[in-house]
Amino acid sequence: QVQLVESGGGLVQAGGSLRLSCVGSGTTFSTKTMAWYRQGSGKQRELVASISSGVSTSYVDSLKGRFTISRDNAKNTVYLQMNSLKPEDTAVYYCNSRYLPYYNWGQGTQVTVSS
Repeated sequence: QVQLVESGGGLVQAGGSLRLSCVGSGTTFSTKTMAWYRQGSGKQRELVASISSGVSTSYVDSLKGRFTISRDNAKNTVYLQMNSLKPEDTAVYYCNSRYLPYYNWGQGTQVTVSS
């Protein structure tokens, strides 16, 4: 089964940090521009950051400087380092390809930031 598994979420206080991991499978993983998304309760899914195979990165302006996306193709893994977390960052975080949902959406990983 070709799938992505997100992990690393948890409960942190405002100002804390978390590092999320997304482990994929399949021979095409390294060729895909990958992205992290998040969805807060009652909100639409939001793009957080993306990283190309090359490895150019792109961030939502409001998050740039706090979040960093990276990847290790040898491990079929994409990371999201989240610093200076705020309560409004609370959401379920997902990873997938950037331009098409090449992979099935997984369960994501819950990030909860307390004030």
